[in-house]
This record gives sequence, C-alpha cells and structure tokens, in this order.
Amino acid sequence: MLAAQVHIGTRNSDSNMETYIWKRRMDGIHIINVGKTYEKLKIAARVIVGIENPQDVIAISARPYGQRAVLKFAQYTGAQAIAGRFTPGTFTNQITKQFKEPRLLVITDPRTDAQPVRESSYVGVPVVAFCDSDSPCTFVDVAIPSNNKGKLSIGLLFWLLSREVLRLRGTIDANAPWDVPVDLFFYRDPDELEQAEEAQNAQAAAAKDQGDFGETTNPGFNATSEAAAPPAAPAGDAGGWDGAAAPAPAAGGWDAEPAAPVAAAPAAPAAEGWDGGAPAAPAVEGWS
Repeated sequence: MLAAQVHIGTRNSDSNMETYIWKRRMDGIHIINVGKTYEKLKIAARVIVGIENPQDVIAISARPYGQRAVLKFAQYTGAQAIAGRFTPGTFTNQITKQFKEPRLLVITDPRTDAQPVRESSYVGVPVVAFCDSDSPCTFVDVAIPSNNKGKLSIGLLFWLLSREVLRLRGTIDANAPWDVPVDLFFYRDPDELEQAEEAQNAQAAAAKDQGDFGETTNPGFNATSEAAAPPAAPAGDAGGWDGAAAPAPAAGGWDAEPAAPVAAAPAAPAAEGWDGGAPAAPAVEGWS
C-alpha cells in the first residue's frame, strides 16, 4: 500500500475525513492512516458479501484510472460495472433502457461520481466509496480512506477488496496468496499500449529477418573457401566417360605425351640453334 501511494492525500481536508488523517507533511500534503484503510476494506468486503445476489452490486468509476479496476472487480466478484460516463436517471427513471435497481454501490470517487451517489440517496441504496482527504462524505455509508487519484492506488484498492470478498465467500483460501496479479487492475494508457505493440511488432520483424538471413547463409557454406577452391565436379563426372578415373590434365596433352619435352620446349631455342648445333653469335653489323 505504501509502494502504491495509498497513504498520499491532498493539501485540503474534509471535516469528516479528519479521523482518518494521520498527520500533515511540511509541504501541506495530508497522510492517510493505512491501518484504518485496511480495516475499512474488511468492513466493505463484509457488506458486499452480505448481498445474496452478486449482480445487485454495481461498481462505478467515471475516472479513467478506475475504469479498468471496476471491470476487473466485476469480473472476479460477479458484480456489475459502469465504467465511463454515468447516464443520469439509471437508478430513478424506469423508462431508460439502462435502468437498474442495485442494492449496493461501490464508488471510486464521491466527487467525480456525484451523480450516482445522489441518485442512490433517492432510492435508499447504501454506498461504499474510496474517499480521499478532501472527498465529500455526504450520502456515503462506508468511507474507505485512501488515495483515489493515482492509478496504482485505485488498482491496488480494488484488488484488495476483490481478494477479501472472495476469501469471505470461501472461493479462495484465506491462507494462500491469490493467483491473480495486481497488474490486471492497473490503468494502462492507450498510447503506451500502442507503443508497446509497435515495439513488439518491430522486434518480431527483426527476429524474422534474422531467421531468414540465417537460412540463406548455410552454416556449412564458406564463401572464402568456395571462392578460392575450384568447383567440384559432379558425381557423374568424377571419372571418365566409362566410369574410370580421368587422366590428370597436367600430366600431358590429349595424346598422352610425356611432360618433359613440353616443359623443355620453351628453353630449347636458348640452348641450341635450329639445326642442333651451337647457337649463332648475335650479329654486330647492320642489315648490309
């Protein structure tokens, strides 16, 4: 709770919330007593468990940071959720298509969700609300002192409330940790999700390109050795036309003459004349 800043209040304080304020910092921020926050969470969980039909409990959040939290709370506890704008007359006007008759409301912020709190007072529906140090407590029956403005704080509070409700119902073991991570209740920015998705796609494309490059460059292929070495003859041309070993080209010509005369032929004119005698002396006179 301290890591999620559940204890951080605001600079202002309501007279009804003074009981839950532990002290005030030098910069004017009120610090909420987290011990009383946890006690009120248990009381709220007992109130929610007292409703026989979970569908009669409605979690409401007009604040964007709490919309994901109320949806997850409704998913795990079986309650209903109203995330986003609240349609006036949902609890009082029977003609509306979204008319509901709840038995309990779970409110994220009494100031932001003032309309459902006011309508609940008309029809006599109790309200459980997360109240900050400056939140109005009018028509609120169970006020849970907490920071209702931070996305981590709201997600953690709904996660704790959901876990306590399931433990009291006997759905999960009270002595075992809940296998649902608290990250599912946190608000996620659509821009951050888009950036994360783009980064993931880019990483996947890079991995695919690297895999394709690895297929084209065979590990057994050596470009240097293949460029230096002559191409190997096909299997069918390993020998002669009759399958025997072909004679080496360097041993001689097609007539299989010895290699010695061929090697000595270029040096013969320098050693002797054309008639086999001694080489003639070079002419020192002119053409005449």
